[in-house]
Amino acid sequence: MRVAQTTLRWPLHAVLLSLWFAASFGVVFFARDLDAVVAGWPVGFWFAAQGSVLVFIGIVVLFAWHQNRRDVCLGATAPLAVAPNGLHRRFAIYLLGVVACLAGLGLAQYAGLPKPWIAGIFLSLTLVLYAAIGVYGRTTNVDQYYVAGRRIPAVYNGMATAADWMSAASFISLSGGLYLQGFSGMGDQPGGLAYVLGWTGGFCLLALLVAPYLRQRNIYTLPDFFALRFGGKWPRRIAALAAILCSFTYVVAQIYGVGLITSRLTGLHFEIGILLGLGGVLVCSFLGGMRAVTWTQATQYVLLILAFLLPVSWLSYQQTGNPVAAFAYGQQLAKITAMEAQIMASPAESEVLALYLDRVQTLRIKLQDVDGTLKAERQALRQQIQALDDAPAQQAAVGRLRKELAALPKDVDAARAQWTRQINDYLERAHALSGLHPHTRAFAGDPQGNAQEVALFNSSRANFLALMFCLMVGTAGLPHLLTRFFTTPSVSEARTSVAWSLVFIALLYLCAPALAVLVKYEVMAHLVGQPIDALPNWMAQWSKDPSLLAFSDINGDGLLQFAELHVGADLIMLASPEIGGLPYVFSVLVAAGGLAAALSTADGLLLTIGNALAHDLVFEGENDPVKAMRTVMWSKFALLVVALLAAYAAAQRPAGILYLVAASFSLAGAGLVPAMVLGIFWRGTTRAGVVGGMLTGLGVTLYYMLSNLPACRELLGLGPAGALWWGIQPVSAGVFGVPAGLMATVLISGLHGFQGDAPPDLRA
Repeated sequence: MRVAQTTLRWPLHAVLLSLWFAASFGVVFFARDLDAVVAGWPVGFWFAAQGSVLVFIGIVVLFAWHQNRRDVCLGATAPLAVAPNGLHRRFAIYLLGVVACLAGLGLAQYAGLPKPWIAGIFLSLTLVLYAAIGVYGRTTNVDQYYVAGRRIPAVYNGMATAADWMSAASFISLSGGLYLQGFSGMGDQPGGLAYVLGWTGGFCLLALLVAPYLRQRNIYTLPDFFALRFGGKWPRRIAALAAILCSFTYVVAQIYGVGLITSRLTGLHFEIGILLGLGGVLVCSFLGGMRAVTWTQATQYVLLILAFLLPVSWLSYQQTGNPVAAFAYGQQLAKITAMEAQIMASPAESEVLALYLDRVQTLRIKLQDVDGTLKAERQALRQQIQALDDAPAQQAAVGRLRKELAALPKDVDAARAQWTRQINDYLERAHALSGLHPHTRAFAGDPQGNAQEVALFNSSRANFLALMFCLMVGTAGLPHLLTRFFTTPSVSEARTSVAWSLVFIALLYLCAPALAVLVKYEVMAHLVGQPIDALPNWMAQWSKDPSLLAFSDINGDGLLQFAELHVGADLIMLASPEIGGLPYVFSVLVAAGGLAAALSTADGLLLTIGNALAHDLVFEGENDPVKAMRTVMWSKFALLVVALLAAYAAAQRPAGILYLVAASFSLAGAGLVPAMVLGIFWRGTTRAGVVGGMLTGLGVTLYYMLSNLPACRELLGLGPAGALWWGIQPVSAGVFGVPAGLMATVLISGLHGFQGDAPPDLRA
């Protein structure tokens, strides 16, 4: 009878996985052919931005409903998830408190309270709230510290998972990436809707192949599964090292986001902002582990989703008359396409592009004699300053010249690096649309064009699919995400929790493309072509940081051209309230929401790393009640050390947040997912196969990433450019690591024969 029950579930899996594949890879592969416009929406764009996400939600919800109903029919018993007394009431009070606080600060601003005070008060209140939850949830109990006592109801665990998942990359950078990259980005810079599809489609794999089966094991950490399933020390150790590697890469990006937002919100230095935000992380995860982190993340979700939805809803209402941005922004897509064509045909834009090419030529001449050019520029500026020093009326000009002198590179190496960087920037901006890809067009190049255009199209589509694959598979393997489903009371609650998680996450991911479109329309319709001296005040404020916003009158016509405007990815979300003309308190809310997103993810990641170091590497899963206190204390100590190391790495201002996060997905997918899924579903998976598979997957992924990283190649003297395999960018290295790990696991397991305990009951 058990065999019959086991086989009955596979048709459902096959149908749902086929639907998942068709709604993601199938739609994307033919996206360029789905160019019809229905109700104002380009069909291919709608499916990638919204339709597929709705299909993913349906898959996860249907699977949870069917399997939970089947458990009841089979008489399976499971603990009921009962919310603590008064939990719903307390959560409603918290929500009303957030609204009341915003209203109160808005009235205080109207009454004349200075903006720094408003920012300081709101930031302090949020950090105090997180600290209070951390203190209240403090524990040294092993079950409470690692898995919150396995008592978290599905809906609240889904809310906490959503906050844990929607990191600084999702909140701050996703909309900006969509603004800059459109549907798919360029061939050598894949992105765009790949992030939306990858980060939501991965939950289908998580629900169907991983989460309920791991929850069935009653484990504390992901490496516990490898130790329980295969025995021995090395499966646990390698899984722990893989968890630490991908989680550390991820947490550096989150702490970088913490420093960025805190410094913007308070005016403190970036490094001080990191330390201030880090204190908020540690007070929760250090004191209470998963118990405190869960309830902190649930409260942080409310803050971050309000911070995201309110500005985008207001912009949508301003432009379309409909505040439901996810459904309304389609009508702006056709307008943006028309304005893109106007910009590309504009003589003034062409003039600016030609001037960028002139600057490139000038810089290339400078690079022929860097030392001589640098000395000549210093000498010329000093002579001009000396000539004007004695004229009181020229002091403003003297100040400007002194700033130019101070801004010159300090030495030959710095000059060469700066001028090379400027050449690359000018070359990129000298393309049509200032180097941006047309927003609704799927993939660069032209499948019907010449050989070069066809090659560019194939490369762009392949990189998009590769990145989406890595994000999806990585989602199913990220340890800090999987651990969240260990906190539910039962397997059925774990399935339901995955469904709630995706619903809560989709609230943001369905609106992120909308925000990108609405802001792009605002820029093209209301900024481009306007007099430079009549631009809105918010532009002057944000242009103090050129990495976020920069504009200048390149051709001297007194008007702002699209090519004269540089917008950083992080600006789109952070400045959205000011772009929409909302009061300053909404800007503070957005910054606090971004901080909540970064802190919530950092909480989960640091807890995962600390537990992997102490529970899995030092004590190797030892759960003796007498030694439980020692295990938890070591976990807390490891968490503190890792937090300081991550803060130091973030203070070095590494590569963009999105790149760091995407890299961690490749590492998690290649190092953990093939061995984990085979261990769940294939009885023949062996200990040697898992060890070989994990090492192979991680090795291939790391090699491809590092061998194509310019800094590593320069350090090893290998030259500036690596050799790409089939044109795939290194951010998607997992597309090679995952199949390599899968094949290694299967081949080695086949050679060694069955070893380890049986896989779990497949009815889970």
